[in-house]
Amino acid sequence: MNGKFSSYSTETSYGIILEHLKRWPDLVVLAMVSLAVLAQPMRGEAQILSESLVSAYLNNPSLRAARASLRSVDEGVPQAIANWRPSISLTGDYGGSAVTNTRTSGSDLDQFRHPRGLGLTVSQPLFRGGRTVAAISEAEHKVLAERARLVGTEQTVMLDTVTSFVNVFRDEAVLKLNTNNEEVLKRQLEATRDRFSVGEITRTDVHQAEARLARAVADRIQSEGDLEISRAGYVNVVGGSVPNKLIAPALPQGMPKSRDDAMKLAVKKNPAVIGAEFDRLAALDNTSEVRGELRPTLTLDGKWTRALESAAESGRISTKSLILNLSMPIYQQGAVYSRLRQARQTAVERALTADQQRRDARQSAAQAWESLLTAQARVKAFRSQIEANVVALEGVQREAAVGSRTVLDVLDAEQELLDSRVSHVRAQRDELVASYEVLAAVGSLTARALELDVIFYETRTHYNKVRDEIFDGMSPEGVR
Repeated sequence: MNGKFSSYSTETSYGIILEHLKRWPDLVVLAMVSLAVLAQPMRGEAQILSESLVSAYLNNPSLRAARASLRSVDEGVPQAIANWRPSISLTGDYGGSAVTNTRTSGSDLDQFRHPRGLGLTVSQPLFRGGRTVAAISEAEHKVLAERARLVGTEQTVMLDTVTSFVNVFRDEAVLKLNTNNEEVLKRQLEATRDRFSVGEITRTDVHQAEARLARAVADRIQSEGDLEISRAGYVNVVGGSVPNKLIAPALPQGMPKSRDDAMKLAVKKNPAVIGAEFDRLAALDNTSEVRGELRPTLTLDGKWTRALESAAESGRISTKSLILNLSMPIYQQGAVYSRLRQARQTAVERALTADQQRRDARQSAAQAWESLLTAQARVKAFRSQIEANVVALEGVQREAAVGSRTVLDVLDAEQELLDSRVSHVRAQRDELVASYEVLAAVGSLTARALELDVIFYETRTHYNKVRDEIFDGMSPEGVR
């Protein structure tokens, strides 16, 4: 097979027709017309699998949404780092007041003031019980976990693209086989009727040929429906429209050498395992962050204010202060201790989840590997079956020509050959999909690993942009 689908070229399918032409010379003209129509090339540019993968990598909504999700998680790091920085606030006030002072002797004193003031407050955290360090570490681990999940989403999209591509290719090949089979049975029915008209065979033979043609028509209609369903799946994953012609894909490179190698790689490089491990570390950081709420906090607060006409019509009061504040929690109603216990249990849950993900990765790698071996064995077996069925069909046709075989025998032999060819096409599809499933299990089904001709999405670009950003509210992706 050389790693490619065998779509059973029209030359192979024409072999059956030619065998019938030897027996029924009066159908030569019709057969030649049929061959000319079938041999015309399909319109539109041919597309290879890598081009579909590139299109999905650039345009798939699920993958783009996962990238946006990662950019959102990136923002957790600058939010945690912000606890190291001071908070600065500026306040101002302005108003009017009328003051009447009635004296026991002398004249009354009335004042009309416009009190106004300006204040600047700066608060710098010095110690928060270790919460800032823990929060930064937790945010960074969440970013790494989300990056792993992005790789998982990318692999899912790549595998869906491969599957939808080969599904379309398979169903196109099956449709061609069924269409060619229908044409053969039409010619055979015509020849059977001619032989019946001269008394060589019975009416039963004619009805058997009619029944087999009806089945071929049903199979062709089913193939057309299956092809449209596969095309819809392709459009859903890749976008755009389905090309008129798909080029048979080859088996991927970089496969593990054995089942054990695949399982070992899966435990280390499967994105689900990596993401679960970083989730576990983030849960431990969250435990440290909650524990920090039980420790003292230390802040340095500075304040400057100026008030005009607050006490007299021409008065001015200026205040400057620098205060070191220490706060020690004594009793917090038990809420912090409850959240600490909760955080510890969450950490245990994340650890167990990581263990389960490693088991799942081993199972996925083993299943994909066994599916690959099974598909390869089936491809080989169906190839042998096709070769045997071709020889058997030729023998049945010769025996039928001398009257030792019936029309039904010929029909059965043709049907068996068709079934083996269809099964071979489907087994080739399963082999290719299983190969890419192995790559997905070991974390190698990414655009970079497949060496696609595309500008790769760099996960650190947005992270580096926003990590130390303090004023810009515009996303680097241009979204307000």
